[in-house]
Order: sequence, then structure tokens, then C-alpha cells
Amino acid sequence: MLKIISISFLCFFTLINAKAQFTLPELKYSYDALEPNIDSLTMRIHHSKHHQAYIDNLNKALSREQQNLGIEDILSKMSSFSLPVRNNAGGHYNHSLFWTLLTPEKNTQLIPNLKGALIKQFISLDSFKKVFVSAGLSQFGSGWVWLIVNKQNKLEIVTTANQDNPLMDDASKKGYPILGIDLWEHAYYLLYQNKRAAYLNSIWDIINWDEVSNRYNVSQNMRR
Repeated sequence: MLKIISISFLCFFTLINAKAQFTLPELKYSYDALEPNIDSLTMRIHHSKHHQAYIDNLNKALSREQQNLGIEDILSKMSSFSLPVRNNAGGHYNHSLFWTLLTPEKNTQLIPNLKGALIKQFISLDSFKKVFVSAGLSQFGSGWVWLIVNKQNKLEIVTTANQDNPLMDDASKKGYPILGIDLWEHAYYLLYQNKRAAYLNSIWDIINWDEVSNRYNVSQNMRR
């Protein structure tokens, strides 16, 4: 009898765990590594609480038949999913990307072809940063500001509301994101309060240009 109960419990435990598909990615730096640009408490709450909540809610919202889908597969068919899946799949993807785009290292570099493309599109790197910050400030309420490679293979700055992103099949402006900055207040409010401009201007000091460049290369390889 005890053996039967143990087997039944094991089967139930296995089924519960089988539904937990997505997990919280580990950061490649400590919570305090991005100071003074982003404080350690914000990073800890943002990563371990907010991002974890998106993952937990996404795993709950997906049906068992949807468990084998990767996150980009879900985004590419987002219009066919429920609102809870949309919000939480977007939240998981966006934050997973965001962590890789930040770094405490000070020597990351733009590759020449991306630097040239930015200058061609925005006249100068300083001009690009100003347009990017301006777009982030113009986004009403919560959302994200992105640098994408669009379908015409041109760099474009776009914004999305809430946890939407340019990979979603019903995005108003679609493309491959190579840089994305979180505009939700939980990303900056403890340190910057309502000063979104200060947050956006400060974040350039901790952008991982190696990763941005790598994503640009990926976008170019996808077109071959």
C-alpha cells in the first residue's frame, strides 16, 4: 500500500514539475555591480521578484499542449494566445534580454559595421542616443524602447506598451531587437523617482555593446 502511495505521489510530483517550463535566468553579475547607475535593491527586486513573477504566471497560463513551445515560438504566434500569456511571455523575454544588455564592464565596444549603420541612420552616435532617449520619454506609461533591425534591414527606434515587443506577430512595428530598455517604473523608481530622463541618460554607461553588436550580427546572418 505504501509503495502504491509513493508511486502515486511521484507521478503527481512529476506532472506538477512537467508544467514548469520556464525558469529564471541567472545574472552574470551581482545585484550591486551596476551601481551607481542602477542600485542593488532595484536589481534584486526587479530580477528576483518581478521577473520571477512573469515566469511563474507564464508557466501557469500555458496549457499542457503549449509547454513544448520556446519563448520566441510563442511570441511569433502571440495573436493566438490569451492576454495572460501575452503579458507574461513578453515580460519573460524582455527581461531575459534586458539583463544581457547591461554590464559593469567599461570596455565593451560597438563592432564597426554596427557603428557605421548607426551613423548612417542617425548621423552620429550622440544623435542616436538623443533620439533613443526621446523615444523612451515619449512612451506614455509603462513599456519599452527598442533599437531593432526592421524588415528592410534598417535600424529603427520603436517603443512598445506594457510587455509587448517587436517580435510579436501583431506588433505595429516588427523587427529583431538588438537593444531594449525597460521603461516600467519598477526599473528605476527607487533611485530616480519620476526622473525617467535621468535613468535613460545614465544607462548608457552600463550598456553591453558587445552583446548589442552580437545581436546585430545575428540579425544579419538571419537574412542570408
